[in-house]
Amino acid sequence: MGRAPPGGAPYRELPHIARLWRRTYRRVWSSSMCSTTPRNTRTGRPRSTEADAAILEATRAALVDMGWSKLTMGDVATRAGVAKTTLYRRWANKNELVVDAVAVLFDELELPDLGSLQADIEHVVLQFAALLERPETKTALMAVVAESTRDAPLRERIRTSIVDRQKRLVLDGRRRAQERGELSADPDPVTVDALDDLIFDVVAGAVVHRALVSAEPVDTAWVARLSALLVGGLGAAAALG
Repeated sequence: MGRAPPGGAPYRELPHIARLWRRTYRRVWSSSMCSTTPRNTRTGRPRSTEADAAILEATRAALVDMGWSKLTMGDVATRAGVAKTTLYRRWANKNELVVDAVAVLFDELELPDLGSLQADIEHVVLQFAALLERPETKTALMAVVAESTRDAPLRERIRTSIVDRQKRLVLDGRRRAQERGELSADPDPVTVDALDDLIFDVVAGAVVHRALVSAEPVDTAWVARLSALLVGGLGAAAALG
């Protein structure tokens, strides 16, 4: 047996001890790395915003070219350059896809603070009218509205994806008008909800009927008359409760 250094193992055991030390070090290092590195718990590909935008744009273009009855999920997939399975992972059917293709267009509407309720209303109504003049908006909106008359789930999706989302414009406009002192404070919540619904119905109904049914221009003169009528009637409508 070889002579050991003071307080140490025999010389011939030193290589064995070194190997043990290296194995122990590697185990400790690997355990440390596993415990500090987060695991990837995702079970599929992340949803691509770019792909969604391309699909919705392709949907609107296909509607303009082909119309509702001829449009298929396969047509949209081909135009968007994606697999048909990609569409079905996001939308269960054509109805849902078309509603979402319309909804993102209405999300473009904005209500800047122009200093008065009437000016705010005029601005958003003119935006809305310009949006309805676009072929893709007009075709898609008319198609889903017509189809929804015999499809209750589609009607509900239109309400939640388009109508409810755009009521934000009414809420923001009325809140600003109250802050300026143009409108009185809100009465009870039930009355507030009913009033918001009425404002939205009047504005949306008037503009859609004028632009898409009567095919009359939604110009600045008409918009000024509509906004004046609306502002003048808001106080009376609120007082009715």
